[in-house]
Amino acid sequence: MNPLSLHELHHGLHANFSELNGAEIVADYGDALAEHSALRESAGVIDLSFRSCICLVGADRARYLHGQVTNEVKKLRAGEGCYSALTTNKGKMESDLNIFCLADELLLDFEPGLTEKVSQRLGKFIVADDVQIVDAAPHYGLLSVQGPKAEMVVRALELFSEIPAQQFGSIKISDATLGEIYLMNHARPAGSAGFQPASSRGKNIAACRQDVGASAGFDLFIPINSLGAVADKLIAAAKQTGGRAVGWTAFEIARIEAGIPRFGADMDETNIPLECDIESRAIVYDKGCYIGQEVINRIHSVGHVNKELRGLRLTDDLKTLPLRGDKLFHAGKEIGFVTSAVKSPMLNANIALGYVRREANQIGSELVLKTATGESSAKIVELPFAK
Repeated sequence: MNPLSLHELHHGLHANFSELNGAEIVADYGDALAEHSALRESAGVIDLSFRSCICLVGADRARYLHGQVTNEVKKLRAGEGCYSALTTNKGKMESDLNIFCLADELLLDFEPGLTEKVSQRLGKFIVADDVQIVDAAPHYGLLSVQGPKAEMVVRALELFSEIPAQQFGSIKISDATLGEIYLMNHARPAGSAGFQPASSRGKNIAACRQDVGASAGFDLFIPINSLGAVADKLIAAAKQTGGRAVGWTAFEIARIEAGIPRFGADMDETNIPLECDIESRAIVYDKGCYIGQEVINRIHSVGHVNKELRGLRLTDDLKTLPLRGDKLFHAGKEIGFVTSAVKSPMLNANIALGYVRREANQIGSELVLKTATGESSAKIVELPFAK
């Protein structure tokens, strides 16, 4: 297991550690419910340095990546970015990606444990292109501040003269002591978020997801040698707003409440993006050729997917939450399965994400959930989950 660079800092905060796809993570700091509350009501600071992070450099980087992923890359200007999918020639997911266009490179942030796989996939088609792939994780860590008071926490660092206003917007500062730090406006699943319709995305490439209400979030990519110092300052600032350091358990609860799928949990190599409720954020249909485009565009234009990700409201008296893969039935026929499930503090209810075949996936449909402990009901509801 790859340890966190800040393991000792987290240990000093009484962290309980866990593992995600071969990487060490902080599960919680002893009170996941309080950490979840911080994400929703004030600000939470989470160490996401376990995530994969690579950079594409070279004169052809934008043109090349544009031909590899589902979203628009060539038109991105420095300081903009987008969310995208990386697919096979059959349109199957290989990863999802957060893409940030920096002055001299493209930074790609994605799930842990996939650096080698994604790097090999992207490198596979480099022939005469001026593109190099660099693993940035050994050099930079990632701290994320999420919640309605996230901007207040970031401003308390007194490092940034401006804060990027648009989703996926970014700026860089050079500090004599801390080095070069990148600040991204990136509201991860911790807050309420709405998705911008695909029809409006050409008007503003960077705004693939827009905050709703008081929701906000920022990512900071920080040199490893300065990571601890910045983490201390962010956590102290968060506490001043009523927030705190938060772990993965609270973060996952907030993600599921927001109805946002995670690669490796709710989508994987068996899915095409159109099944996963990421189409409006991740796919541009008039961008030209990319790997998998023919299949994805054909389904979009003349076909349909057989199953789609849905939100599920489960019964309140479940003794055990369903596991990934537990089956869903309708009219005695197996029509889907669960991918993620939690007890939601926001709703005081059991909720889940799962795939349901199109003949039974309408909002309001009543399903039967079968687990190792028995049968119960599940109702399809709109995403994100609402009180």
